[in-house]
Amino acid sequence: MDRVIDDASLLRDIPLTSVGLDRAAERRGEPGLIEALLADADTLVLPLADGRAPGYAARPGPADPPESVGPGLAWRAPEAGDSAYDAIFLGVSADRPHVALLLPPEEAQDGWLTLRGHGADLNPVDSEAFATAVALANWHAAHTHCPRCGVPTELANAGWTRRCPADGSEHFPRTDPAIIVAVLDPDDRLLLARHPAWPQGRLSVLAGFVEPGESLAMAVAREVHEEVGVVCRDVRYLGDQPWPFPASLMLGFEARADDSTLRLDGTEIAEAHWVTRAEYRAKLASGEWAGGGTSLSISRRLILRWLDS
Repeated sequence: MDRVIDDASLLRDIPLTSVGLDRAAERRGEPGLIEALLADADTLVLPLADGRAPGYAARPGPADPPESVGPGLAWRAPEAGDSAYDAIFLGVSADRPHVALLLPPEEAQDGWLTLRGHGADLNPVDSEAFATAVALANWHAAHTHCPRCGVPTELANAGWTRRCPADGSEHFPRTDPAIIVAVLDPDDRLLLARHPAWPQGRLSVLAGFVEPGESLAMAVAREVHEEVGVVCRDVRYLGDQPWPFPASLMLGFEARADDSTLRLDGTEIAEAHWVTRAEYRAKLASGEWAGGGTSLSISRRLILRWLDS
Protein backbone atom coordinates (compact mmCIF):
# COMPACT_ATOMS: atom_id res chain seq x y z
CA MET A 1 0.00 0.00 0.00
CA ASP A 2 2.89 2.38 -0.72
CA ARG A 3 1.83 5.94 -1.46
CA VAL A 4 4.05 7.60 -4.05
CA ILE A 5 3.75 11.13 -5.39
CA ASP A 6 5.07 11.39 -8.94
CA ASP A 7 4.93 14.98 -10.23
CA ALA A 8 5.12 13.86 -13.86
CA SER A 9 1.95 11.80 -13.50
CA LEU A 10 -0.26 14.34 -11.73
CA LEU A 11 -3.61 15.22 -13.23
CA ARG A 12 -3.72 18.68 -14.76
CA ASP A 13 -6.52 21.19 -15.25
CA ILE A 14 -8.95 19.64 -12.78
CA PRO A 15 -12.08 21.83 -12.60
CA LEU A 16 -12.60 23.90 -9.44
CA THR A 17 -8.90 23.85 -8.57
CA SER A 18 -7.65 27.10 -10.13
CA VAL A 19 -7.01 29.88 -7.63
CA GLY A 20 -9.21 32.86 -8.44
CA LEU A 21 -9.80 34.69 -5.17
CA ASP A 22 -7.70 36.15 -2.41
CA ARG A 23 -9.80 34.75 0.43
CA ALA A 24 -8.54 37.48 2.76
CA ALA A 25 -9.20 35.26 5.78
CA GLU A 26 -7.66 37.85 8.07
CA ARG A 27 -10.68 40.10 7.49
CA ARG A 28 -13.35 37.62 8.54
CA GLY A 29 -13.21 38.65 12.17
CA GLU A 30 -13.65 42.36 11.51
CA PRO A 31 -16.68 43.64 13.45
CA GLY A 32 -19.55 44.55 11.13
CA LEU A 33 -17.70 43.38 8.00
CA ILE A 34 -20.75 42.01 6.16
CA GLU A 35 -22.81 45.12 6.96
CA ALA A 36 -20.02 47.35 5.70
CA LEU A 37 -19.56 45.36 2.49
CA LEU A 38 -23.29 45.39 1.72
CA ALA A 39 -23.21 49.17 2.07
CA ASP A 40 -20.25 49.50 -0.33
CA ALA A 41 -21.09 49.97 -4.03
CA ASP A 42 -17.79 48.30 -5.00
CA THR A 43 -18.84 45.00 -3.45
CA LEU A 44 -19.87 42.24 -5.86
CA VAL A 45 -22.85 40.24 -4.61
CA LEU A 46 -23.86 36.74 -5.73
CA PRO A 47 -27.37 35.62 -4.77
CA LEU A 48 -27.43 31.87 -4.05
CA ALA A 49 -30.52 29.71 -3.57
CA ASP A 50 -30.85 25.92 -3.64
CA GLY A 51 -27.28 25.64 -4.93
CA ARG A 52 -28.03 27.87 -7.91
CA ALA A 53 -26.91 31.37 -8.82
CA PRO A 54 -27.80 33.88 -11.56
CA GLY A 55 -25.56 33.80 -14.60
CA TYR A 56 -25.45 33.82 -18.37
CA ALA A 57 -24.53 31.30 -21.01
CA ALA A 58 -21.92 33.52 -22.67
CA ARG A 59 -20.19 36.71 -21.67
CA PRO A 60 -21.70 39.66 -23.58
CA GLY A 61 -19.76 42.17 -25.60
CA PRO A 62 -17.72 41.89 -28.81
CA ALA A 63 -14.66 43.35 -27.07
CA ASP A 64 -14.33 40.42 -24.67
CA PRO A 65 -11.16 38.34 -25.24
CA PRO A 66 -11.81 34.82 -26.59
CA GLU A 67 -10.78 33.16 -23.34
CA SER A 68 -13.49 35.02 -21.44
CA VAL A 69 -16.34 33.83 -23.65
CA GLY A 70 -18.44 31.23 -21.87
CA PRO A 71 -20.81 30.93 -18.94
CA GLY A 72 -20.33 33.35 -16.08
CA LEU A 73 -21.89 34.32 -12.79
CA ALA A 74 -24.01 37.47 -12.78
CA TRP A 75 -22.45 39.39 -9.91
CA ARG A 76 -24.28 42.58 -8.98
CA ALA A 77 -23.91 45.59 -6.71
CA PRO A 78 -25.52 45.52 -3.25
CA GLU A 79 -29.23 46.28 -3.18
CA ALA A 80 -31.66 47.49 -0.55
CA GLY A 81 -32.90 44.49 1.40
CA ASP A 82 -29.71 42.41 1.05
CA SER A 83 -29.01 42.84 4.76
CA ALA A 84 -32.13 40.79 5.55
CA TYR A 85 -30.32 37.63 4.40
CA ASP A 86 -27.36 35.70 5.76
CA ALA A 87 -24.21 36.41 3.77
CA ILE A 88 -20.68 35.08 3.38
CA PHE A 89 -17.53 37.05 2.62
CA LEU A 90 -15.86 34.97 -0.09
CA GLY A 91 -12.75 37.06 -0.69
CA VAL A 92 -11.34 39.71 -2.97
CA SER A 93 -10.54 39.83 -6.68
CA ALA A 94 -9.23 42.88 -8.58
CA ASP A 95 -9.55 44.86 -5.32
CA ARG A 96 -13.30 44.21 -5.16
CA PRO A 97 -14.82 42.18 -2.32
CA HIS A 98 -17.13 39.28 -3.22
CA VAL A 99 -20.09 38.30 -1.06
CA ALA A 100 -22.53 35.38 -1.39
CA LEU A 101 -26.09 36.12 -0.32
CA LEU A 102 -27.90 33.05 1.06
CA LEU A 103 -31.49 33.15 -0.16
CA PRO A 104 -34.23 30.65 0.73
CA PRO A 105 -34.40 27.72 -1.74
CA GLU A 106 -37.74 28.87 -3.13
CA GLU A 107 -36.15 32.09 -4.40
CA ALA A 108 -34.06 30.24 -7.00
CA GLN A 109 -35.14 31.19 -10.49
CA ASP A 110 -35.39 29.25 -13.73
CA GLY A 111 -32.24 29.58 -15.77
CA TRP A 112 -29.89 30.10 -12.85
CA LEU A 113 -26.60 28.24 -13.15
CA THR A 114 -25.63 25.17 -11.15
CA LEU A 115 -22.12 24.22 -10.12
CA ARG A 116 -22.53 20.69 -11.50
CA GLY A 117 -23.79 21.93 -14.85
CA HIS A 118 -21.53 24.91 -15.41
CA GLY A 119 -18.60 24.76 -12.97
CA ALA A 120 -16.19 23.20 -15.47
CA ASP A 121 -16.55 26.17 -17.83
CA LEU A 122 -16.37 29.07 -15.37
CA ASN A 123 -13.34 31.32 -14.99
CA PRO A 124 -11.19 30.81 -11.87
CA VAL A 125 -12.85 33.59 -9.86
CA ASP A 126 -16.37 32.36 -10.60
CA SER A 127 -15.58 28.67 -10.13
CA GLU A 128 -13.81 29.14 -6.79
CA ALA A 129 -16.46 31.55 -5.51
CA PHE A 130 -19.33 29.30 -6.63
CA ALA A 131 -17.80 26.14 -5.12
CA THR A 132 -17.03 27.92 -1.86
CA ALA A 133 -20.47 29.50 -1.61
CA VAL A 134 -22.26 26.21 -2.33
CA ALA A 135 -20.13 24.31 0.21
CA LEU A 136 -20.69 26.87 2.96
CA ALA A 137 -24.40 27.22 2.17
CA ASN A 138 -24.79 23.44 2.44
CA TRP A 139 -23.01 23.43 5.78
CA HIS A 140 -25.04 26.29 7.21
CA ALA A 141 -28.29 24.64 6.14
CA ALA A 142 -27.36 21.35 7.83
CA HIS A 143 -25.84 22.76 11.04
CA THR A 144 -28.39 25.16 12.41
CA HIS A 145 -28.23 24.03 16.06
CA CYS A 146 -25.46 23.66 18.60
CA PRO A 147 -24.34 20.02 18.92
CA ARG A 148 -23.57 20.63 22.60
CA CYS A 149 -26.80 22.15 23.89
CA GLY A 150 -29.26 22.19 20.96
CA VAL A 151 -29.72 25.97 20.87
CA PRO A 152 -30.01 27.58 17.40
CA THR A 153 -26.63 28.91 16.30
CA GLU A 154 -25.76 32.16 14.52
CA LEU A 155 -23.44 32.95 11.63
CA ALA A 156 -20.11 34.40 12.73
CA ASN A 157 -16.76 35.38 11.20
CA ALA A 158 -18.36 36.71 8.02
CA GLY A 159 -20.14 33.41 7.40
CA TRP A 160 -17.19 31.08 7.99
CA THR A 161 -18.25 29.77 11.41
CA ARG A 162 -21.36 29.41 13.56
CA ARG A 163 -21.52 30.45 17.19
CA CYS A 164 -23.82 29.25 19.94
CA PRO A 165 -25.31 32.22 21.82
CA ALA A 166 -26.00 30.02 24.87
CA ASP A 167 -22.65 28.38 25.61
CA GLY A 168 -20.36 30.48 23.39
CA SER A 169 -19.01 27.48 21.47
CA GLU A 170 -17.77 28.04 17.92
CA HIS A 171 -18.37 25.56 15.12
CA PHE A 172 -16.43 25.26 11.88
CA PRO A 173 -17.40 24.06 8.39
CA ARG A 174 -17.01 20.36 7.76
CA THR A 175 -15.22 18.85 4.77
CA ASP A 176 -15.27 15.07 4.32
CA PRO A 177 -12.20 13.58 2.57
CA ALA A 178 -13.03 10.89 0.02
CA ILE A 179 -10.72 8.83 -2.16
CA ILE A 180 -11.44 8.09 -5.81
CA VAL A 181 -9.21 5.62 -7.62
CA ALA A 182 -8.45 4.26 -11.07
CA VAL A 183 -7.52 0.60 -10.45
CA LEU A 184 -5.54 -1.15 -13.21
CA ASP A 185 -4.87 -4.87 -13.56
CA PRO A 186 -1.72 -6.54 -14.99
CA ASP A 187 -3.15 -6.15 -18.51
CA ASP A 188 -3.65 -2.41 -17.94
CA ARG A 189 -7.42 -2.82 -17.92
CA LEU A 190 -9.42 -0.29 -15.93
CA LEU A 191 -11.91 -1.27 -13.24
CA LEU A 192 -15.31 0.39 -13.64
CA ALA A 193 -18.35 -0.16 -11.45
CA ARG A 194 -21.96 0.92 -11.02
CA HIS A 195 -23.69 1.85 -7.78
CA PRO A 196 -27.17 0.29 -7.42
CA ALA A 197 -28.77 3.76 -7.42
CA TRP A 198 -27.21 4.66 -10.76
CA PRO A 199 -29.00 3.99 -14.06
CA GLN A 200 -27.87 1.23 -16.40
CA GLY A 201 -24.89 2.29 -18.46
CA ARG A 202 -23.48 4.71 -15.89
CA LEU A 203 -20.20 3.29 -14.61
CA SER A 204 -17.25 5.02 -13.03
CA VAL A 205 -14.12 4.41 -10.99
CA LEU A 206 -14.42 3.41 -7.34
CA ALA A 207 -14.70 5.96 -4.55
CA GLY A 208 -15.38 6.10 -0.82
CA PHE A 209 -14.93 8.13 2.32
CA VAL A 210 -11.80 8.09 4.44
CA GLU A 211 -12.43 6.58 7.87
CA PRO A 212 -10.99 7.79 11.20
CA GLY A 213 -7.47 6.51 11.80
CA GLU A 214 -6.73 5.82 8.13
CA SER A 215 -4.10 7.16 5.81
CA LEU A 216 -5.27 7.91 2.28
CA ALA A 217 -3.53 4.83 0.89
CA MET A 218 -5.18 2.70 3.56
CA ALA A 219 -8.57 4.12 2.57
CA VAL A 220 -7.94 3.29 -1.10
CA ALA A 221 -6.99 -0.30 -0.28
CA ARG A 222 -9.91 -0.80 2.10
CA GLU A 223 -12.59 0.68 -0.17
CA VAL A 224 -11.49 -1.32 -3.22
CA HIS A 225 -11.28 -4.54 -1.26
CA GLU A 226 -14.61 -3.99 0.48
CA GLU A 227 -16.51 -3.15 -2.69
CA VAL A 228 -15.05 -5.55 -5.26
CA GLY A 229 -12.70 -7.88 -3.35
CA VAL A 230 -9.56 -6.69 -5.13
CA VAL A 231 -6.24 -6.18 -3.32
CA CYS A 232 -4.36 -3.02 -4.39
CA ARG A 233 -0.73 -2.03 -4.36
CA ASP A 234 1.35 0.95 -5.57
CA VAL A 235 -1.23 3.57 -4.62
CA ARG A 236 -0.27 6.85 -6.31
CA TYR A 237 -1.75 10.27 -5.65
CA LEU A 238 -2.76 12.09 -8.85
CA GLY A 239 -4.72 15.17 -7.80
CA ASP A 240 -7.65 16.45 -5.78
CA GLN A 241 -10.82 18.48 -6.19
CA PRO A 242 -13.33 20.21 -3.93
CA TRP A 243 -16.70 18.53 -4.34
CA PRO A 244 -19.38 20.42 -2.38
CA PHE A 245 -22.17 17.88 -2.97
CA PRO A 246 -22.62 18.37 -0.12
CA ALA A 247 -19.21 18.68 1.56
CA SER A 248 -16.43 16.49 0.16
CA LEU A 249 -12.82 16.81 -0.94
CA MET A 250 -12.12 14.21 -3.64
CA LEU A 251 -8.57 12.82 -3.55
CA GLY A 252 -7.66 11.09 -6.80
CA PHE A 253 -5.39 8.04 -7.03
CA GLU A 254 -4.21 5.27 -9.29
CA ALA A 255 -3.52 1.78 -7.96
CA ARG A 256 -2.44 -1.60 -9.30
CA ALA A 257 -3.97 -5.03 -8.72
CA ASP A 258 -2.22 -8.36 -9.35
CA ASP A 259 -5.38 -10.49 -9.14
CA SER A 260 -8.34 -9.31 -11.22
CA THR A 261 -10.89 -11.65 -9.61
CA LEU A 262 -13.98 -9.65 -8.64
CA ARG A 263 -16.17 -10.34 -5.58
CA LEU A 264 -18.87 -7.66 -5.43
CA ASP A 265 -20.22 -6.67 -2.05
CA GLY A 266 -23.80 -6.60 -3.35
CA THR A 267 -24.68 -3.44 -1.44
CA GLU A 268 -22.46 -0.66 -2.78
CA ILE A 269 -21.79 -2.22 -6.20
CA ALA A 270 -24.38 -3.54 -8.65
CA GLU A 271 -21.90 -4.49 -11.38
CA ALA A 272 -18.19 -4.14 -12.08
CA HIS A 273 -16.02 -4.81 -15.13
CA TRP A 274 -12.38 -4.74 -16.20
CA VAL A 275 -12.20 -3.05 -19.60
CA THR A 276 -9.53 -2.45 -22.20
CA ARG A 277 -9.30 0.92 -23.92
CA ALA A 278 -10.80 -0.54 -27.10
CA GLU A 279 -13.68 -2.11 -25.16
CA TYR A 280 -14.40 1.14 -23.34
CA ARG A 281 -14.44 3.16 -26.57
CA ALA A 282 -16.74 0.59 -28.16
CA LYS A 283 -19.18 0.75 -25.24
CA LEU A 284 -19.30 4.54 -25.51
CA ALA A 285 -19.68 4.49 -29.29
CA SER A 286 -22.58 2.02 -29.10
CA GLY A 287 -24.37 4.10 -26.47
CA GLU A 288 -24.42 1.16 -24.07
CA TRP A 289 -22.31 3.14 -21.58
CA ALA A 290 -22.17 6.83 -20.80
CA GLY A 291 -18.87 8.53 -20.07
CA GLY A 292 -17.78 8.10 -16.47
CA GLY A 293 -18.65 11.18 -14.42
CA THR A 294 -19.62 14.69 -15.51
CA SER A 295 -17.29 17.14 -17.25
CA LEU A 296 -16.83 18.71 -13.80
CA SER A 297 -15.68 15.61 -11.99
CA ILE A 298 -12.22 14.28 -11.23
CA SER A 299 -13.55 10.79 -12.07
CA ARG A 300 -13.77 11.84 -15.72
CA ARG A 301 -10.16 13.07 -15.57
CA LEU A 302 -8.96 9.77 -14.10
CA ILE A 303 -10.65 7.80 -16.88
CA LEU A 304 -9.37 10.10 -19.62
CA ARG A 305 -5.84 9.88 -18.24
CA TRP A 306 -5.94 6.09 -18.55
CA LEU A 307 -7.69 6.21 -21.92
CA ASP A 308 -5.10 8.57 -23.42
CA SER A 309 -2.02 6.85 -21.98
